[in-house]
Amino acid sequence: MEQRTLRDLPVSAVGLGCMGMSEFYGAGDDAESLTVLHRALELGCTFLDTADMYGPFTNERLVGKAVEGRRDEVVIATKFGNERRKDGSWVGVNGRPDYVRHACAASLERLGIDHIDLYYQHRVDTQVPIEDTVGAMAELVEAGKVRHLGLSEAAAATIRRADAVHPIAALQTEYSLFTRDVEADILPTVRELGIGFVAYSPLGRGMLTGAFRSPADLPEGDSRPLRFPRFGEEHFDRNLALVDSVTELAARRGATPGQVAIAWLLAQGPDIVPIPGTKRRHYLEENVAATDVALDADDLAWIEANVGPASGERYADMGTVNR
Repeated sequence: MEQRTLRDLPVSAVGLGCMGMSEFYGAGDDAESLTVLHRALELGCTFLDTADMYGPFTNERLVGKAVEGRRDEVVIATKFGNERRKDGSWVGVNGRPDYVRHACAASLERLGIDHIDLYYQHRVDTQVPIEDTVGAMAELVEAGKVRHLGLSEAAAATIRRADAVHPIAALQTEYSLFTRDVEADILPTVRELGIGFVAYSPLGRGMLTGAFRSPADLPEGDSRPLRFPRFGEEHFDRNLALVDSVTELAARRGATPGQVAIAWLLAQGPDIVPIPGTKRRHYLEENVAATDVALDADDLAWIEANVGPASGERYADMGTVNR
């Protein structure tokens, strides 16, 4: 697979978001997820994204099990800062330096590795100066426990302050045909600073695949209608109309709508790395094949004219998104 660079960290052009294997999108199946992870490595999709809060705590162990004996083949990204208890209850956003050190040690143990390739602050703790948090993260780099630093859902001003303390390799923020607000000031800021951009939820949390024609199509126990307003009855049909437009273009290109959504992101610049998540092998293979879908200038212009931003907020609670 093509390699892209997050500042000075080479990664596969398409990564794999592992969150849904353990939580939020219906019941998980660890055996199937391990098959997906191993297949991802076979296909060259070697940029694996997890976080301590997924599960909570179980997703890192799953990823660690998948890469056992293959550490040199993968780039492992994980995150801290969304603090949860073992029972899944929410504590809050935590960016205190002592917590940074504790969280890193725990992630290394669960992953079964001696260093993390890319360590993100999952959400910005507005009660702690970003300089203090990133300073503690930089100490982890000096200690050899972390190779590169990242931020997630950080505002432009926050990114600048963080990068002044230690080079930030990547910003991870939601970006897709449904969500384009980063284009206003976030993308220009990271490009000015030489920071790579990791696009999570590039498939609109699955809606852009065309797999869901109504909220009833979601798996049992799926939390999307509760957590993400775009899946609620008020917004679903309007967003489905946008998906139908993507499907129309996909049919002309001999691709799936999900592949067009990923190909569109890849076309936004060589510093963009989408990390679609899946827990099914056939969806993984479909997503990776998006690298073979080349959208031309006419396709991109058609998308601009026909596929607008989604209806509804990204989260039911946008309070932890730093803007």
